[in-house]
Amino acid sequence: MADYILEEKDSFTVLGFGTELESHYTDYAGITKEKADFWEAVKQDGRLDTLKEVAANDYIFAVNEAVNNKMMHYAGVITETTLPEATRIIQFPKGDYLVVKGEAKTAEELSNRLTGIAFGQVLPAATNFAYVGGPNTTVEMGQRNGLVFGEMWIPVVRK
Repeated sequence: MADYILEEKDSFTVLGFGTELESHYTDYAGITKEKADFWEAVKQDGRLDTLKEVAANDYIFAVNEAVNNKMMHYAGVITETTLPEATRIIQFPKGDYLVVKGEAKTAEELSNRLTGIAFGQVLPAATNFAYVGGPNTTVEMGQRNGLVFGEMWIPVVRK
């Protein structure tokens, strides 16, 4: 089984730039390409650097959220600052979170790997907790030994 824990987290807020994902939610290849294109754009046009300038720490958040029946994906940071050009302020509730840890060669690979483990292995097999919606995020925490490391945080309720 995957390396995961249940952890209580205080509420936190992520400020982000986002995009609507147009692919069907079961189209893994389509969603992966849309996310990759989005991340390339926010790196190239300076939006990610703008977020890093106001960040409270070095963590970079890749947030998934359903908003008004649309699948949204955001690049974000934890900050108390607001930016008029930012797409959304994303509120994460205080409570229990499924935390899946991992590392990969790139941030994109890390996000895809952790998402696959969380939604493809851990949650389907879970008997004492469940994901009931709300924003979830992959958190890029840093680099070591040439690899990007981080975690996936998914709010859950205990059964």
